[in-house]
Amino acid sequence: MYARNVTLHLKANSGPEFTRKVETDVLPMLRKQNGFRDEITFVAAGRNEAVAISLWDKKENAEAYGRDAYPEVLKTLGKLVEGTPTLESYEVSNSTFHNISAARH
Repeated sequence: MYARNVTLHLKANSGPEFTRKVETDVLPMLRKQNGFRDEITFVAAGRNEAVAISLWDKKENAEAYGRDAYPEVLKTLGKLVEGTPTLESYEVSNSTFHNISAARH
């Protein structure tokens, strides 16, 4: 499994609208993507920051989303975000929810 971790700096007092936009606009887009497994979003209202972690079956699916649909997600959230979001990618090594454990060597 593969993860994309996006950190976004939100405009002041936009946390509730960000949460609504993710629910109504972003999640339906994600659910249409090949290999999409889950989205977990966190909002730190006092810091005007959000973190969105998407989980994918494999790296290739996450990369395809990054090229094809992610620019549209950024447009959708554009009025709520300041600056350019930071993206980091990871191999998932453990998840109790997805029943993943570290690979045996």
